[in-house]
Amino acid sequence: MADITKSEGDALYHPSKEIIKNANVKDYEKIYKQSIEDPEKFWAKEASQLEWYKKWKTVFDDSERPFFKWFAGGKINIVHNAIDRHLKTWRRNKLALIWEGEPGDVRTMSYHALNREVSKTANVLKSMGVKKGEIVTIYMPQIPELAITMLACVKIGAAHSVVYGGFSVEALADRISNANSRVLVTADGGWRRGKVTDLKSIANDAMDRSPTIEVCITVKRTDHEVHMENDRDFWYHDLMALPIASPSCETEVMDSEDMLFILFTSGTTGKPKGLVHTHGGYQVFTSSTHRNVFDIKDEDRWWCAADPGWITGHSYMVYAPLINGTTVMMYEGAPNHPYPNRWWNMVEKYGINILYTSPTAVRGLMRFGDQWPKRHDLSSLRLLGSVGEPINPEAWRWYHSVIGGGKCPIMDTWWQTETGGFMITPLPVTPLKPGSATKPYFGVEVGIVDENGKEVKAGEEGKLVIKKPTPGMARTIFGDPDRYHETYWKEYEKQGWYKAGDSARMDEDGYIWVIGRIDDVIKVSGYRLGTAEVESALVSYPDVAEAAAIALPHELKGNAIHVYCILKAGLKGDKKLAAEIKKHVSNEIGPIARPEEVHFLESLPKTRSGKIMRRVLKARAMGVDEGDLSTLEE
Repeated sequence: MADITKSEGDALYHPSKEIIKNANVKDYEKIYKQSIEDPEKFWAKEASQLEWYKKWKTVFDDSERPFFKWFAGGKINIVHNAIDRHLKTWRRNKLALIWEGEPGDVRTMSYHALNREVSKTANVLKSMGVKKGEIVTIYMPQIPELAITMLACVKIGAAHSVVYGGFSVEALADRISNANSRVLVTADGGWRRGKVTDLKSIANDAMDRSPTIEVCITVKRTDHEVHMENDRDFWYHDLMALPIASPSCETEVMDSEDMLFILFTSGTTGKPKGLVHTHGGYQVFTSSTHRNVFDIKDEDRWWCAADPGWITGHSYMVYAPLINGTTVMMYEGAPNHPYPNRWWNMVEKYGINILYTSPTAVRGLMRFGDQWPKRHDLSSLRLLGSVGEPINPEAWRWYHSVIGGGKCPIMDTWWQTETGGFMITPLPVTPLKPGSATKPYFGVEVGIVDENGKEVKAGEEGKLVIKKPTPGMARTIFGDPDRYHETYWKEYEKQGWYKAGDSARMDEDGYIWVIGRIDDVIKVSGYRLGTAEVESALVSYPDVAEAAAIALPHELKGNAIHVYCILKAGLKGDKKLAAEIKKHVSNEIGPIARPEEVHFLESLPKTRSGKIMRRVLKARAMGVDEGDLSTLEE
């Protein structure tokens, strides 16, 4: 069990002696200091844990800043490290993938079997004329063929653009057009809450708007009737049964800086951006962060409950775990279907050791109470993880005590699509404060600065900046380098800092508390309040399961706080409860944070990666255009 002490008014959860004894990394401070003093030496050492066709000439090249290069001159392919090299070891016969479909069907694959499927798919793509450097768009549910197709593209030197299997026709068509894709790989549909999502119909409509598409390969998942157009549409299983689908395919040698994939940001602020990640630096960074932060052991069964349509799924469901030779769990459907114990049943059934998910999912399952997880043996869990947004302390404590049994440290990771991997994160040996992402990862130097770029004092809120580039960072925005420069680097160009777009504070112990997007800071009567702070207060009220806070114009205060609450199962909102919630927030934070209005909703507008789209709530409240909704879940 974790020991709990008090520090700076915050509860401090210390890891157990067993966690410390077995940790891959025991001395964070010493290694961190070395990594900041000589980052090139640190990253070269991390890169040396991978196999390269040809070693790099220079670790870091900043001659064309901010278009930095890593491991320049190196030759590599991420598939070589994720699959090929394991085939020469005992891992050849180790489980690479355990997959469960929402209806309950199960598939498993060894690294040997995964290689066979990836090679066959790669040869099918080659037969359709896919060449090195072109971008294949993938639009699928969370099924093994999604990861297989990603790996198959990369194996032959193509890049992929994964579009989440739930995006609208407009969003898919826009992304196909942006990537100039000639080939689309999709499925007839997927299962979600017991219903079929008809992906092929959406794909058909999108292709009607996308003149670049010549070939559409469709995986049969749900077996419902779909329209297939002659000479354009092919069934995946038919192609895989042909002689063209040979189980042997050579992995293409790529340059370290060759494009690996493009991925569109979730669009919480304006039009989505197609961020470009590359072979060399990305795999060094993601495999390093995954191995050290989650203390990966050969016997681990790892479950990142994200969709590969998002960066979390790319980095920590597909690429880094396979590079590190891990057994990956993958699940198709909703966390609470048909009952709220679906996840806990799978943890017990498959002996999952590490669960990495979002605060949204934790709060959503917490809403159903403790009895559902307590029906299951969750003792296989060793570590837990959180991703996507700051986790409020109430949800953190529930996750730690009820799911982790009080013994599993929570790796609360802050990072972005743009950074490729974890930037601020604990290690298993780090004493934890609920709600804090703790300290920077090795080689990552952060600052919290005011409007003039000056460091703020401990405890003060400021803008979060990254002071040094890291290997996993996106290289550019596809087709729009000016926007990349303008969005991330221009504001602090003189200092050479990356603008994260988040506000944060650092406490006296050097722990970083990410407050939220700068757009999500509310200014009331001259006081700045983070939406995360208000929302934490709201969900600490016993009846509230989830909440969102926004600022709306107010004659006297400048802005007033309006909050939107989802209540726990079976409860209904009324004026009396609204008054109690207002009083509770006022008691928790202070009178300045007392909400002007409390609204009760059944659901909140979220991106499919689980981030609340507060700008949509604000636009609806003000009766203005809601902007780009392509990433909205519903």
